[in-house]
Amino acid sequence: MNNKNNLIELDGSHGEGGGQILRTALALSMCTGMPLRIERIRARRPKPGLMRQHLTCVLAAQEVCGATVVGAELGSQALEFRPGRVHAGDYRFAVGTAGSCTLVLQTVLPPLMLADAPSRLHLSGGTHNPMAPPFHFLQRSFAPLIRRAGAGLDLTLRRHGFFPAGGGEIEALITPAEGGLRPFDLLERGAPLDAFAEVIAPALPRGVAERELEALARLTGWDASQLRTLPARQNEGPGNALMITLAHEHLTEVFVAFGERGLAAEDVARMAFAELRSYQSSAGAAGEHLADQLALPLALAVAGSGRPAAFTCTELTEHSRTNFSVIERFLDVRFDSRLEVSRAGNAWRVDVLPGSA
Repeated sequence: MNNKNNLIELDGSHGEGGGQILRTALALSMCTGMPLRIERIRARRPKPGLMRQHLTCVLAAQEVCGATVVGAELGSQALEFRPGRVHAGDYRFAVGTAGSCTLVLQTVLPPLMLADAPSRLHLSGGTHNPMAPPFHFLQRSFAPLIRRAGAGLDLTLRRHGFFPAGGGEIEALITPAEGGLRPFDLLERGAPLDAFAEVIAPALPRGVAERELEALARLTGWDASQLRTLPARQNEGPGNALMITLAHEHLTEVFVAFGERGLAAEDVARMAFAELRSYQSSAGAAGEHLADQLALPLALAVAGSGRPAAFTCTELTEHSRTNFSVIERFLDVRFDSRLEVSRAGNAWRVDVLPGSA
């Protein structure tokens, strides 16, 4: 890894230019001990600078490692973060709005996977947000791959949280990887094992869920056993998400479409089905969102072991490419990507290589 005395300076408007640059940089600053200065945070967004969920990520990172921080305030477009030693523990982090608490988990998970003892996180805020990884995606798609790398990530949903009310609650138990994270390859999906759809619709008329599932059934041809409505907890919602889960031998993918006021249930079903069809038409193992999530833990595993890793994905987005470039600033790794064309469908192959390779 790079010299801990080096100050990493980043332009937060680079590439995709969103909050992912901040979260990845904070996580890697904690993992490597390297101080960070980031300017123009989310400069190209309609509301630039740190919003509530981004500030919560900064404050959570500060608490986990005892960092010295300058610029940690709402609206700030510049931040200096000088990390201390990462401490395992029992932490509580609340976004305080419907901002995503899963993004807070994304920030502190990497350093806590490398800590010297298990940690438990109690997170509150939005659990199912359109612009963040929903809880069920993290539980079913991402956490099993973290376990494959040797660390433990056990997630429990206590309460759903939707925009604008928020109020969701998640618990995460993180068990560090013994002997460090292990790199692995994820090149194929493997044999299909299961496919089903679920609707979450707390505090909404029962007909909303029924219409979404009926519309999806017409599009997919799935039978009643594959179409489910998840029970709501008391005082949840209002909110609506239609989730499709595809379980394969080597991974599980979850696709989510969100309902909103003025959007017909049939349109929500069509949105979810479009994501399903896009995934099925490709030969890539991971969908575009899972590719985003996979890059950082695999890079840490490669940097720590000196051994390469690789994965295939359906699409390589600007979001992923920006994430790769931030990771390469902190870790002695490099990402090589190429499009592979085959009769089974196109796929992007991403190789994560030691920097000296």
